Amino acid sequence: MPGFGRIIAVALLVLPLTGCLAGGLDLFGDDKVDRSIATGTVAGNQANGGSDEMTVQNAVSSADLSKLGSDPLPWANASTGSAGVVTTIREQKQGGFVCRDFSTTRHSYEGIAYFSGKTCAVGPGWRLMSFDRQS
Repeated sequence: MPGFGRIIAVALLVLPLTGCLAGGLDLFGDDKVDRSIATGTVAGNQANGGSDEMTVQNAVSSADLSKLGSDPLPWANASTGSAGVVTTIREQKQGGFVCRDFSTTRHSYEGIAYFSGKTCAVGPGWRLMSFDRQS
């Protein structure tokens, strides 16, 4: 009866695994699957990245150019996950307004892009005049 002992031993080893195969591995539509929990996703492309544009404008307009000198100015937008570095800011007076031309990078889920722009002090605050993606 040595063969009978082996059959019992194999059966005892395999028997606990049958619960795993009895429907627990059904990947194609088991009604027992809890679909009420969903994870967040990365938001799609925002309309022209408006939130990032405003973040860059705020960084450029609030920069103290006398202290910054030629150092790069980092910026980050927690709401989009984007970040970048303003590499140049040039200030000039134009028609009675103070304007700042700038160049920046934007590191986002879409990759790295380069932008140039202009913001001017108009009235009580700053207004973004241009924000153009460079090729």
